[in-house]
Amino acid sequence: MTGLTHIGPDGRARMVDVGDKDVTERVAIAHGRVHMDPETLKLALGRDTKKGDPIAIAELAGIMAAKRTSDLIPLCHPLPLSSVNVEIEPDTEANTLVVTARVKTSGRTGVEMEALTAVSAACLTLYDMLKAVDKAMRIDAVELLEKTGGKSGDYRKTGT
Repeated sequence: MTGLTHIGPDGRARMVDVGDKDVTERVAIAHGRVHMDPETLKLALGRDTKKGDPIAIAELAGIMAAKRTSDLIPLCHPLPLSSVNVEIEPDTEANTLVVTARVKTSGRTGVEMEALTAVSAACLTLYDMLKAVDKAMRIDAVELLEKTGGKSGDYRKTGT
């Protein structure tokens, strides 16, 4: 189990000690997709349902979730986030809403989990807002696209 920093030498889960790490600017970008029927996409893009504007509400849910990541993921450190941006854009050819989150901090550990949590919560909120008309929606492709800063260096997803 080498390389798994959340597992101690005794095999027990542990919160990693980041106290000796340098404070650096860290950014993470993640995305995910919500596939739906064409009529559901049209409804979402109209931004006016009985529950309100699904896109605006989902973007807000993503921001709120990023701020609460350490409450949801047991071994994540609580981080002072300096920026969280969640954007939802349509891919009309694929009948999909694409959720992208960009999270930034200056700290001793990265914000990959915050970006992934923001995307996941926004996707789930879109599902919740639109499920009355389309229970067959599918959430997929939640993944880290990019991260910068920290000891491990930069990462950028390559390929598809």
